Amino acid sequence: MSHLFTEYRLGDVVLKNRIVMAPMTRCRAEGNLPSDLMRTYYQQRASAGLIITEGTSPSPNGLGYARMPGIFSSEQVEAWKPITEAIHAQGGHVFVQIMHTGRVSHPLNLPAGARLLAPSAVPVTDGQMYTDSEGMQPLPVPEAMTLDDIRTTLDEYVQAARNAVEAGFDGVELHAANGYLLEQFIRPNSNRREDEYGGAIENRARFVLEVVQAACDAIGHHKVGIRLSPYGVVNDMPFYDDMEADYTYLAQELDNIDPVYVHLVDHSAMGAPEVPAEIKEIFRDEFCNTLILSGGYDAERAEGDIPARADLIAVGRPFIANPDLPERWKNNAPMNEPDYDTFYTPGEKGYTDYPTLE
Repeated sequence: MSHLFTEYRLGDVVLKNRIVMAPMTRCRAEGNLPSDLMRTYYQQRASAGLIITEGTSPSPNGLGYARMPGIFSSEQVEAWKPITEAIHAQGGHVFVQIMHTGRVSHPLNLPAGARLLAPSAVPVTDGQMYTDSEGMQPLPVPEAMTLDDIRTTLDEYVQAARNAVEAGFDGVELHAANGYLLEQFIRPNSNRREDEYGGAIENRARFVLEVVQAACDAIGHHKVGIRLSPYGVVNDMPFYDDMEADYTYLAQELDNIDPVYVHLVDHSAMGAPEVPAEIKEIFRDEFCNTLILSGGYDAERAEGDIPARADLIAVGRPFIANPDLPERWKNNAPMNEPDYDTFYTPGEKGYTDYPTLE
């Protein structure tokens, strides 16, 4: 029996299949505002059981990338509404990924008055940041967040979650992966604090868990998920010896808080170390709600992992080039190849112009 194309209850919504469109940065939000072009893009992919949007900032301080959308202003909330309505009109469901870039940022990408914040004044040293005005730039040293900054940022996450519900989203995914702000608190290389938010994992995980709890309290546990990337190395997040123990702690504490899902991403298909099966099994055993796995899946492997290893399977790049991915997988149809040169460029080319099956 095929599990991949069966319905699945996630919180208070019923997904039409077990295929999730993974969150992917696409850089089409001119002026940090969702657009009609983005509406078309997401509506085209609404045959996914669940869409998780591209990373969307809860604060002007979190807009680290060029043309990254936000969900902190009333104008942004209004601009998201036609997108959620279009997805729902196609029978789809959508969570917005709330992503604060933290130190993975450049002042040229931030609006006036915004600040480049991080747990500690430790820069990313293994990459550069694209800016529309001056091209590629080295990443600068961020400001270490004060306790007031931490409290303010927590409030921004909570308000973003409330804004998401107002904008019509079915829920939110808190981005604690891929080297962005929440993961910067978790990892010891980027968090060198000596207060209650630094040191042992109980302290390094504190801010993440506070954000999850506060978001659950604000909009309901059934509307909050979280993404983690154990063993991920992107954005200067190197491996360290206590990683398995730290993520075991996170699995246990997240189970206590009770968000609707944990989304584990494995970047080994893009050259990172593979997430060991033991880590995935720890989350399967320790976290009692929905588990989403992502990373290099095709239809056959996705089918093989449900339901034993995961409840839902998230797919990224294949959805870029194949808006009708579930139909292609179900019918074993040929797949379009993505145009990597247009992943982050403005406009419809490589965004909304991929062909669907006849």
